[in-house]
Amino acid sequence: MADAVVSTRLPAQDLDRARRFYAEKLGLQPTETRPGGLRYACRSGSFSVFESAGRPSGEHTQMAWQVNDIEAVVAELRKRGVEFEEVDLPGLRTVDGIAEVAGNYPSAGGGGERAAWFRDSEGNLHGIGQTIPATTNR
Repeated sequence: MADAVVSTRLPAQDLDRARRFYAEKLGLQPTETRPGGLRYACRSGSFSVFESAGRPSGEHTQMAWQVNDIEAVVAELRKRGVEFEEVDLPGLRTVDGIAEVAGNYPSAGGGGERAAWFRDSEGNLHGIGQTIPATTNR
């Protein structure tokens, strides 16, 4: 499995509504369509949205986007009408929609991550992350 290509599949109860959300809110157009499904490609990776009678759990991040400037991305998505989750849990609190997650995936070259979360039109929870550079001792 280590050599496999990984992609995400997200359920949609209303595929047309989901397609509008991804186009209007995220600025994405499907690169491939088929009956009951849409496929999207990004700089690194792809994901599909498929028609399903099931519902997403909405309790955990189902797909994550890694960006270089989280403030700019959050601001742009807010202009397009995306609403960000506010979180206030022990050890995890958002300020204006963005949280700092200490020590999150240091193998990616960071000392943590700045993160924000939003739901798509179908209730799927998406995360946006920006690596916080690891501090170096000199």
